[in-house]
Amino acid sequence: MLVRVGSRGSRLALAQATLAAAELRAPGLELALIPITTAGDRDRTRPFGEIGARGVFVKELEEALLEGRIDVAVHSAKDMTSRDADGLAVGAYLVRDDPRDALCGAAELGPGMRVGTASVRRRAQLLALEPELRVEPLRGNVDTRLRKRGERGLDAVVLAACGLDRLGLSAEIGRRFPPGELLPEAGQGALALQVRAGEEELVGRADDAETRRRVEAERACVAELQGGCLAPVAAHHDGTVLTALLADEEGRWIERRAGGEPAALAAELLAARR
Repeated sequence: MLVRVGSRGSRLALAQATLAAAELRAPGLELALIPITTAGDRDRTRPFGEIGARGVFVKELEEALLEGRIDVAVHSAKDMTSRDADGLAVGAYLVRDDPRDALCGAAELGPGMRVGTASVRRRAQLLALEPELRVEPLRGNVDTRLRKRGERGLDAVVLAACGLDRLGLSAEIGRRFPPGELLPEAGQGALALQVRAGEEELVGRADDAETRRRVEAERACVAELQGGCLAPVAAHHDGTVLTALLADEEGRWIERRAGGEPAALAAELLAARR
């Protein structure tokens, strides 16, 4: 049986698709990797909000699934919209890797440092930690952002630790931010295997129940907050407690709450919004 596995074409995305394929491999199953270019890959300069809503790295993969051109889409769970697309379902979440954000190029933040990131979530929290930072927009894949750090003379860039780990670039990390300092994006560190609704058994054996429990709580909370690339929101479940955050883009205020039920937690945050 041939199973076509779709993925973005970046080095990190292909490494992640290879990890997923290893989990799916079984006797009698042939796997073919299909690289697909997304809107977020085609436009590597404009801010995410100018390209489209959250999901700029998944839309084309979802269309390929719905049109029958691939059978499984491998996503970084943090790139997915907070609600499943009609006709599709996450059939498996692989065991989650490090969900933290990583500072590359320095071990600590300091006044006047120039730090690169395209994420409004990271920007808000970085400025709350150190108001004298100069946070500059920086887009591109992992290798590109690390290269641009030197080319532009930035003091540091902030990336997902899991991506650096998966690419063998852990040595680039000067500091892994604890979630109490930088709350991660919902789903960060997890890989989601998306399939057509009703075909979940195709990937079900790779599903990690604990990762699913945590990531789906995070995604549900962000859905209630109506979060996206334009909104500084975050949600992270540590296994015991779900924590969520709503912020101003400049870090002038941040509301953070912890609890157990996603909708109630989101309602608390929205009520507390300044």
